[in-house]
Amino acid sequence: MMRQNKLFNNTRTSLALWYAGVMGLILSLLGMGVYKAISHAHWVALDNELESVAGTLHDSLELKLKQPGKIEPIIGKLLPNLCLVGTSCITDRFNSQRHGAYKGANAIRPTAPHILSAVERGNYYARLYDTSGRLIAIAGDYPEGLPQSLNTESWQTLSNRTNNIYHQISLSLHTQTREDWGYFQVGRSIADFEDYLGRVKLVLLLGLPTSLILVGFASWWLAGLAMQPIYRSYQQIEQFTADAAHELRTPLAATQATLESALLVDLDRQETKDILTTIERENKRLIQLVGDLLLLARMDRKAIPLRRQLFCLNDLVSDLVEELEPLAIANQITLTNEFRVKKSLNVSGDCDQLYRLVYNLIVNAIQHTPSDGRVTVILERDASDALIKVKDTGIGIAPEHQKKIFDRFYRVQSDRSRNTGGSGLGLAIAKSIARAHSFKLSVRSELGQGSTFIFQLPLAINSKVNF
Repeated sequence: MMRQNKLFNNTRTSLALWYAGVMGLILSLLGMGVYKAISHAHWVALDNELESVAGTLHDSLELKLKQPGKIEPIIGKLLPNLCLVGTSCITDRFNSQRHGAYKGANAIRPTAPHILSAVERGNYYARLYDTSGRLIAIAGDYPEGLPQSLNTESWQTLSNRTNNIYHQISLSLHTQTREDWGYFQVGRSIADFEDYLGRVKLVLLLGLPTSLILVGFASWWLAGLAMQPIYRSYQQIEQFTADAAHELRTPLAATQATLESALLVDLDRQETKDILTTIERENKRLIQLVGDLLLLARMDRKAIPLRRQLFCLNDLVSDLVEELEPLAIANQITLTNEFRVKKSLNVSGDCDQLYRLVYNLIVNAIQHTPSDGRVTVILERDASDALIKVKDTGIGIAPEHQKKIFDRFYRVQSDRSRNTGGSGLGLAIAKSIARAHSFKLSVRSELGQGSTFIFQLPLAINSKVNF
C-alpha cells in the first residue's frame, strides 16, 4: 500500500508540476502580450497627440510666414516662450529652468493665448530650423541638452544629457507664397509614459509569481481530482487480480490435492473413477471461470457484435425454468414461472446473450435462497416495455451492498464462493449484456425479505397490444 501511495503521489506531483509549468509559460506569454499591447496603444496615442498638435501649429505658422528663414513677430502669439537662437534668452531660459520662471528681454512676448499653452503640462517644446538645417528658435518647455542638429525624419526618439527620453515629429514649413521656409519640430517628454509602463511591468512581475503560487496549489488539487478515478480503477484492477487469482487457485488447489493423494496409494477402479470425476468437476469450474473472464473482457472492448433478432420472451422464460429446474431441485428449492400477460411478448436483441443474462439471474437466485425456499420468474409488461422479474425468498441484500453487487467478484458474504459455488461473475456478465443492449437491469431487496432482480427491455412494435 505504501509503494502504491508513493507511486500515485509521485504521479500527482509530476502532473501538478507540468500543469504549473505550462500555465506559468502561458501566463508569462500572456503578460508579455498585455505589456506589448499597452505599450503599443500608448505609443499610438502619443503619436496621434503629437501629430495633432504639430499639424495645428504647422498650418497656423504657414499662414504667417512671409520670408524664408525669418521669424515674424506674430509667431510669438502662436508659440509660448519663443526664443531666438544666438540671443541671451537661451542662457536665461536654461537658468530659469533651474531657478524659476523665465522673463528674458530677448524673448518674443505673447499678447494672446498660445496653442502650446493648452498642452504645456505635457512638457511640449517646439524648434524652428531654416532650409540649411540651422536652429533658429525654440519655444515651449524646451529641455536642456537636446541634440541641435537637424534630423528630417518624420518621427524621432532622442535623449538629452541626463538621459531623459523625448519623442518628436518633424514637418517642413513653407511661406505664404509656397517657398521653402525651413523645418518645424514638435516634441514632448515621455517620462510619464515610461513611469506608467514601469508600473504596469512591476504589476506583471509581481503578479506572475503570485499567480504561479496559486496555480501550483490549484494544480496539486486538480491533479488529485484527476488521479482519483485512476486510483479507484487501479484499486479495482488490484482487487480483480486478487479475486481472479483466488478463484483460479481454489480449483487448482483441489485438483492438485486430489492428484497428490491418488499418487500416495494404490487405487481400485471405483476410487480412480471418483478421483477423475473430482478432477473433471474442478476442470469444468476452471473452464467456466476463464470463459466468463474472457467474455467480460471482450464486452469491455465491445468485441462481441450484437446479432439482433426477433424472439419471444415467453419461450425464453419457459425454456430457462425447465433447464434449471434440476438445479433448483438439487438445492431443495421450488422454481416456477408466472406469466402476467395474455399474449406473447416479442423483443429484438441478441437471443443468446439475453438468454445468458436471465440464466445468470435465475442461477444467482437459486444459489442465495435457503433450502425449502422459492424462486419465481415473472413475465409482465407495462405500456411499452417487457419486464422479467426474478424473485426469491433468500437472505436479501443490505442497501449498502445493492450498488456493488454487479461488480466483478463482489460478494455480500466473503465465503459465498465456498458455500454456493458462485464465482462472483454472473451478475457482472448480466449487467454487461444489459448495458450492451442499452436495457435496464436493477434490483430491489430487503434483508430477510428476499430479492427481486428486474430486467426491463423494450417490446418490438408488433407486441404493443392491449393487456
